[in-house]
Amino acid sequence: MTTATHEETLGFQTEVKQLLHLMINSLYSNREIFLRELISNAADACDKLRYQALDNDALYEGDSELRIEIEHDAKAGTVTVRDNGIGMNRDEAISNLGTIARSGTAEFLQQLSGEQQKDARLIGQFGVGFYSSFIVADEVTVRTRKAGTSTDEAVEWHSKGEGEFTVADIDSERHGTEIILHLKKDAKEFADDYRLKSLVRKYSDHIEVPVRMPNVESDRDEEGKPIEGSEKTVWETVNEATALWVRPKSDISDEEYKGFYKHVAHDFSDPLTWSHNKVEGKLEYTSLLYVPGRAPFDLYERDGARGVKLYVQRVFIMDDADQFLPLYLRFIKGVLDTRELSLNVSREILQQDPKVEKIRSALTKRGLDMLTRLAKNAEAYQTFWNTFGSVLKEGPAEDVANREKIAGLLRFATTHTDSSTQDQSLADYVGRMKEGQEKIYYIVADSFNAAKSSPHLEIFRKKGIEVLLLNDRVDEWLMSHLDEYNGKAFADVAKGDLDLGEVENEEEKKAKEETAKSKEGLVKRVKEVLGELAQEIRVTHRLTDSPACVVLPEHEMGFQMRRIMEAAGQPLPEVRPILELNPEHALVARLESTEGDDFTDLAHVLFDQAIIAEGGHLDDPASYVRRLNTLLTA
Repeated sequence: MTTATHEETLGFQTEVKQLLHLMINSLYSNREIFLRELISNAADACDKLRYQALDNDALYEGDSELRIEIEHDAKAGTVTVRDNGIGMNRDEAISNLGTIARSGTAEFLQQLSGEQQKDARLIGQFGVGFYSSFIVADEVTVRTRKAGTSTDEAVEWHSKGEGEFTVADIDSERHGTEIILHLKKDAKEFADDYRLKSLVRKYSDHIEVPVRMPNVESDRDEEGKPIEGSEKTVWETVNEATALWVRPKSDISDEEYKGFYKHVAHDFSDPLTWSHNKVEGKLEYTSLLYVPGRAPFDLYERDGARGVKLYVQRVFIMDDADQFLPLYLRFIKGVLDTRELSLNVSREILQQDPKVEKIRSALTKRGLDMLTRLAKNAEAYQTFWNTFGSVLKEGPAEDVANREKIAGLLRFATTHTDSSTQDQSLADYVGRMKEGQEKIYYIVADSFNAAKSSPHLEIFRKKGIEVLLLNDRVDEWLMSHLDEYNGKAFADVAKGDLDLGEVENEEEKKAKEETAKSKEGLVKRVKEVLGELAQEIRVTHRLTDSPACVVLPEHEMGFQMRRIMEAAGQPLPEVRPILELNPEHALVARLESTEGDDFTDLAHVLFDQAIIAEGGHLDDPASYVRRLNTLLTA
């Protein structure tokens, strides 16, 4: 290295300053993960050089033995991690080390509270990467040169993890990146040979790139004693340096699987489950898929980075290969290694290759099977569902071929427990169906309490018929793509004609017909008053306690979905609901005996109340209040 030139001082991106402060103060109990993060980054840099060198092996600059080296100096209190991977130019060093170019950053920082234990979990969820250096170091120097550039295009980046960093041009014969950590006084333990080796074996044994550390050896005399002055330094490979996914499953421990997940996902929590599979025959590939224990911050950004790490014959091709799993399984992490694709594969080729679709179909099935096995552990699956359930609900619309299997993995709140916890499966529901019940009933509302308290449930509670209580924003869209489960059709209790099938006996059906006939005069009068506000007026048998309810036509968009669409600026045609009156209720009896303006006011009040109970909005709330006040003071 020569003397630094063209040195400039730059400020960290605001988000980086906040993240560094919180990390340094929150992750002290997990500080050893810094080495795992730096080794993972170095391994990625080596993978990227290997891939780019497929088209231009001059990038190796005569040094094609990719490796990661770790040195320490206890006296100076430093740890150095270097690689001979792809390296960075000046702009890349500034961008990669001074900013966070990741979706979800703002939301992530908003959730940080300053509580160490909570923030440590959140930071781990976000991913710490290079910035983990400052957990153990009060000063960090990075020297790097991009492979294929001239020796005078190297860069030295330096920071104390505060408000700014410096970048200077230097000379370097070596391509790749070298990171020098100047350890804090309370982190000197890491400048120790045994400590560093144990951390490499604990966290990075699975890295395919060799991780080497220096070892001092001496020649020995005939008695086996070291000969003074014969000391020499040799490099010892510390890790297994074999791609974990190519090893037999029987040779891999759970701890090794968990460690590899943390490398792939840049997460320091354990996965919920994993699936390791090797396929031979017409298609040959190996996959290792994981279900994380918690969600990344960009989970609901459908255009965000997702997918598996793609290797072709153990040669790294790309991160986030999203062609091999559907969008509704975007939470799955892992590795795919295949012989079926060319080494110079590109995203465009991936999209056109029929082999990709076959592998995608197989991995989708593998992912769903993995969740099916996880579902046998109720507690673990509940953790999964609470974290990723809303994403899995996108599945029935996107994947018709696996719709039934996805439906079996869905979980719901129901009137069986009246709990807001979504922990009941459709199989549970079908197993509890009443004799003669032919449909799976559900209701969609803005909140769990609104769903649970809906007047539409009154007849179902009276008959002991279970109803699914849906209140997620995606639920109405989900149910529009679920036709049936296990031969049982779905029915929205707030839409269309209510048919309880054989649950109702002939006497009950006949009594309803007679009641409807006896109220034809009342129905006609209400229709005349409400006019075009209601599509139809009829006597109901849904209600036991409420005077009235509104029902939408069977294929009409529900009130919840209408509000979502309207909030997004989507114009919608006016909806004209059906008003159903409960002939057994005192207010309806009062309506029947009332004339003139009082009849008009009471009919409108009953209609407006039914709209409100359904979660709808009144076009003229002031008129509703006026009419209600008039009736109350009469």
